[in-house]
Amino acid sequence: MIDIKGITKSFGSLQVLKGIDLHIDKGEVVSIVGPSGAGKTTLLQIMGTLDKPDSGSITIDGTDIRSLSGKEISRFRNSHIGFVFQFHQLLPEFTALENIMIPAFIGGKTKSEAKERAMELLRFMGLEERASHKPSELSGGEKQRVAVARALVNNPAVIFADEPSGSLDSKNKAELHQLFFNLRDRFGQTFVIVTHDEQLAKTTDRTIEMKDGQLCTQHDTETPNENKKIETI
Repeated sequence: MIDIKGITKSFGSLQVLKGIDLHIDKGEVVSIVGPSGAGKTTLLQIMGTLDKPDSGSITIDGTDIRSLSGKEISRFRNSHIGFVFQFHQLLPEFTALENIMIPAFIGGKTKSEAKERAMELLRFMGLEERASHKPSELSGGEKQRVAVARALVNNPAVIFADEPSGSLDSKNKAELHQLFFNLRDRFGQTFVIVTHDEQLAKTTDRTIEMKDGQLCTQHDTETPNENKKIETI
C-alpha cells in the first residue's frame, strides 16, 4: 500500500534521512520510534507529501508521487491522506461538525454529503452531542477525536499521526490509542504513527526504530502485546 525506496533528505550539510526503504501494508497500524533528531517526523512528512525527498521514490495506494504536479499532489493529499498532529489544529471559530466538514468541501463534496459523513464519524467517536460545540468547549480528548474524524472524512488510504497522544492525560491517551485499532478493525484503516509513547508502540502491529536517519530494527507483532519478533533491516 505504501512503498518507499532509497529516500534521502538533507537540510544544508546535515543529512537527516540516509536511504530509507520501507513497505507498509493496507490495514497495518505501524509505529515509528527513536530518539529526537532521528528523522522520524521528516520521514512522516515526506510520506505524507508535505515535503519532498532529495532522492528516492514514494508510492501510495498505487500512485507514484514523483509523477504528480504540485496541484495534483495537493488533490491527492486531500483525498488519499489524513493527518493527526500532537495538537489538534482545529479552527477555533468553527464547530466540531464544521471542522470535520472542511476537507470534504475542499474535496468537492456537497454540503449534505459532507455533513452526512461528518455526523457518521461523530457518532462513531461518541461525540454526536458535541457536534455544535466549538473547540474551546471541548475537552482535550474530545478535540483530538474530532481531529481524527476530520482526518477520516474523505476516506483516506492512510492516516499519518505525529505524536497524536502527546498532549493527553493517561485516560484520554488510552482511549485514543484504542480508537486507532477500532478504526482499523472496522474500516481497514492504515495508520503510521510517530510516537515516544512506549505503550502505544508495544500495541501496534509493527514498530520501526530509527536512529541517525536510518531504520535500525523493526518489531513485528502478530497479536498486539504478544511475541514480538525483531528483524534487522
